[in-house]
Amino acid sequence: MAEDSIRSHTGVGGASTINDVARLAGVSIKTVSRVMNNEPNVRQETRDKVQAAADSLRYRPNLLARSLAGSRSFLLALFYDNPNANYINDMQRGVIRRTRESNYHLLIEPQDSQAPDLAQRITNLLGTIRLDGVILTPPLCDMPVVLDAIEAAGVPYVRVSSVTAPERSATVAMNESKAAYEMTQYLLTQGHTDIGFVLGHPDHGASHLRHEGFRRAMDEAGLTVPPERVGQGYFSYESGVEAGDAILSAPTRPTAIFASSDYMALGVMTSARKLGLRIPEDISICGFDDVPGAMRIWPALTTIRHPAEALAYAAADILLCRETGEGAADAQQILPFRLIERQSVRKL
Repeated sequence: MAEDSIRSHTGVGGASTINDVARLAGVSIKTVSRVMNNEPNVRQETRDKVQAAADSLRYRPNLLARSLAGSRSFLLALFYDNPNANYINDMQRGVIRRTRESNYHLLIEPQDSQAPDLAQRITNLLGTIRLDGVILTPPLCDMPVVLDAIEAAGVPYVRVSSVTAPERSATVAMNESKAAYEMTQYLLTQGHTDIGFVLGHPDHGASHLRHEGFRRAMDEAGLTVPPERVGQGYFSYESGVEAGDAILSAPTRPTAIFASSDYMALGVMTSARKLGLRIPEDISICGFDDVPGAMRIWPALTTIRHPAEALAYAAADILLCRETGEGAADAQQILPFRLIERQSVRKL
């Protein structure tokens, strides 16, 4: 469309308005609003015509005007407290990918799960900013004070990787226990029977599920796990080094160590190298999550690929399907994982 033709449809100051789009598309303002909000029951031909008009006019809906005109704020929030930066980045990407499809926006809100006034902080936030939904990640998703505060504010929420009170909200997760079980079975098929394990942060439900999966596989194989084979970690690289030091300084060493996060596995690798051990010739090491560093080190890390971005997308989809009526999303979803075999584990 020629530039002068575009200008003839624009409002004061050259900024396009919803009225301009309606005139150019030959539809009502209400129809334009329904298309911009991705509401159902609009014919695809009409939707395409409105979108073409909006694109030619470079029209962008005004978020403030939209929220004031209706009952929605067009904002979702992601609450998190997690030391894994890659996990949080994946969560943000997943939510943003879904919110953009519905012309929503994302508010990122880190929270200190150890703060004594955590509930009041959340209450104050929800009283200040109108939200159409909240996505909660571990450990916040399993903290009753957090759930109580959000429910008291009347804000819908979805929990990611929650392990408690499934009746309280919609949830999305992967089968953490099964993934750890399959990784342990993989080590067993490679001939490893003396296997160490690095626990995750005790405040995260996934830590206990991953340990449970490891224990179940070892029990089924008729193998015991001495206490000195288990180290306490906190999902951080530094805690992986400390746990590796503890396990590898025992009078005898395991042939393999399964760290229940990749950052901890990288720490165990550092601990092993400090002792002059070769990986995987002297000690096999595997992790959980498949962070970018897992494939960039040598030897590349055998691990479980955690579908964090897909989980975030699914959580946002549940909230937005409820808000916009675009469809129906299952309130309880389990997403698949993958065991990624690389070079850090050898066959005995």
